[in-house]
Amino acid sequence: MQNHAWLCDVRSNPYAEQLARGFRRLRFPADLESEYRAYRLEDSFELKCTALGFAVLAWLALAAVDFLLIPGAEHWTMLAVRGVVLVLLVICAALILQRRFAPLMVPLSIACILAVGIGAALVVGIAHRVDHGYPYEGLLLVSMAAYFLVGLRFSEALASAVLILLAYLGCELYAGLTLAKLVNNLVFLLLGNLVGAVGCYLLEYKSREYFLSSQLLRQMAEHDALTGLRNRRSFDRQLERLWRQAQRDDAPLALLLCDVDHFKAYNDRYGHQAGDSVLQRIAQALQESARRPLDMAVRLGGEEFAVLLYGADAEEARQRAQVLCAAVQALGIRHEGSTTAEEVTLSIGVSCLRPGAQIAWPVIYAHADRALYEAKAFGRNQVVV
Repeated sequence: MQNHAWLCDVRSNPYAEQLARGFRRLRFPADLESEYRAYRLEDSFELKCTALGFAVLAWLALAAVDFLLIPGAEHWTMLAVRGVVLVLLVICAALILQRRFAPLMVPLSIACILAVGIGAALVVGIAHRVDHGYPYEGLLLVSMAAYFLVGLRFSEALASAVLILLAYLGCELYAGLTLAKLVNNLVFLLLGNLVGAVGCYLLEYKSREYFLSSQLLRQMAEHDALTGLRNRRSFDRQLERLWRQAQRDDAPLALLLCDVDHFKAYNDRYGHQAGDSVLQRIAQALQESARRPLDMAVRLGGEEFAVLLYGADAEEARQRAQVLCAAVQALGIRHEGSTTAEEVTLSIGVSCLRPGAQIAWPVIYAHADRALYEAKAFGRNQVVV
């Protein structure tokens, strides 16, 4: 649908890879599909509420019109059908509006559209036993609502529309509608559904494309382009958030500030391309050390990195910093311009605090920065807490 050649310049991630592959069958891999559906659910909530309100008002208005079009006993049967559907709509609307039943949001939406569609088909069938001129075109409006107004995905909307058509066919056979009239009505409804299905497919395709593009742009805004680690902007926001959470949980927070020893000398000797490769390999080692859900590895800029460890006390932070130091040296990246070691090494300053009401989050950064200064001043390739 679109040319995504620009993705060649984007660091590999699930969003970029999916955009490049395409998704004509409107399906992502399991993890990405789950993320998209959660996004779609939130994005379409207001739409669902508006559609429900419109459905209730329209359903009440049509019940009043029935008085004018169909007199006699059949009218009361039609009114009973409309009453049952109205009760179902009100119950579903109450559950949807509470937002506490998020996993049921889609089933409830489908239940609403099927209740209206099958209810309308029953009303039409009852009316056609008396008057074959009773309008049936409202069923097409119900199908269009399934495609465009309820926030359903293409497969859900299509399945709902097919069930409504089958219900209509059964009701018309029960009503004894002539074959010629039945075929005419079905062809009209089928063609209308075809238009709706194509439009719904294109809308979902664009919705998925927008989801991938927006998530990709967010990733690019929050991650360092060279290493794939979080960037400084993202780090500051996350540190402040985790600081507040640690205050609530009475949990310690540890910060490891890391600096690649003699990195300028490495660039001068081996070139910037080789330097970029070193930064990428070191970034992988840092990412391995931040595996827990609330941990975070960051490239602050240049050869400066940070690792944020949630719930780690001073001793654990020291041990993990030492493991990280050893892991980087074990990469065996030769550095003939270093006066510290034959390989590329790290200096790490560690700060560990238990956040309190009287301590602001920048304090942990200031302490780690001071510890890093000492690590570099007293020989490098070491950890200072």
